[in-house]
Amino acid sequence: MFSPDFIALLTEAVGEEKARIVLDALGRDPSVSIRLNPLKIKDCPFSGARPVPWSPYGWLLAERPSFTMDPLFHAGCYYVQDSSAMFVGELFRRTAGPDVRMVLDLCAAPGGKTTDLAASLRELSDEPFTLIANEVMRGRCKVLRQNVSVWGDPWVGVLSRDPAAFPGHPVFDAIVADVPCSGEGMFRKDAKAVADWSLQTVDFCAARQRRILADVWPSLKEGGLLIYSTCTFNRRENDENVAWIAEELGAEILDSGDIAGVLRTEHGYALLPGLVPGEGQYAAALRKTAPASRPYKGDFVQEYRVDFPVVTLPGPHFEVDRPTALRYLHGDALLLPEDAPKGMLILTYQGHPLGPAKNLGIRCNNLYPRERRIKMDIKL
Repeated sequence: MFSPDFIALLTEAVGEEKARIVLDALGRDPSVSIRLNPLKIKDCPFSGARPVPWSPYGWLLAERPSFTMDPLFHAGCYYVQDSSAMFVGELFRRTAGPDVRMVLDLCAAPGGKTTDLAASLRELSDEPFTLIANEVMRGRCKVLRQNVSVWGDPWVGVLSRDPAAFPGHPVFDAIVADVPCSGEGMFRKDAKAVADWSLQTVDFCAARQRRILADVWPSLKEGGLLIYSTCTFNRRENDENVAWIAEELGAEILDSGDIAGVLRTEHGYALLPGLVPGEGQYAAALRKTAPASRPYKGDFVQEYRVDFPVVTLPGPHFEVDRPTALRYLHGDALLLPEDAPKGMLILTYQGHPLGPAKNLGIRCNNLYPRERRIKMDIKL
């Protein structure tokens, strides 16, 4: 099933014994996990779940529910994310201090790591922060914007720029770069990733990753934090690129100590299917030592027209039951009870806002955004 070249690179990266474990695990079904939104809920809404060891917000579920049919999912109470991907947020929390308040998530779509970073920044300090979620591909940026909007943190902005378009002067206290990669860690979930894999792809991705980091490096302050991550296993895209960043761009590789269940590599950490419940993930932390150029004098948010999609909607809140919530999320016409206020309303489910509606009494206009409506038939 897997290329001999892939097996050779995997073995080089993690050793023969662990490579056998990974290859066996890649033939099994993937796990299911969610990460709670601490702005909205504190307890996991699913029974039988167990905590993700490296995330204070993460839960591994006993089985996969129908997230589409859960109004809490649409209200942004949790984000469906692979448990291994949550490790990037943990490494950020371990290495970022309370003075880190201007942060760039460089390759942000669809928004899993962005929303984790937003929760982490609130955990690190009560002071306001600016988290800019950037995605160079316009189509993916639309999905990112929707997920940021649903998450509901007003301090998170969205941008679509190539890394080379960022200022040549230091702006950010920290940059998280979950760079495009050969996707070996997603083989269990994506058959196309298996079919597309080759040594040439690995070398292409490694070179592209270096280009991305070199382009954005001037925008990181001296002493600033870089979290570098991929969802792949091989050394070329992982440890070798981290060594290149340190030597060529100027950085100190940080050591966050042993973390239960996570494999220490030469320069970072690897999460391996079979050794952890989730998919493959690599992450490393570096501190920039290269002298920065003159400070950035502009207002980055204004100059780059950063979009902050979270807005406060007008109107009183009106609580609805699950069937009404699902009809609303499906885009159906609604008839609210007689005690519902007339005019603009914010419909809520279990106290969590779903979106706007206009109650005319004889009917209620459904104003839930078309692009976010449930497409499948709902069974009540």
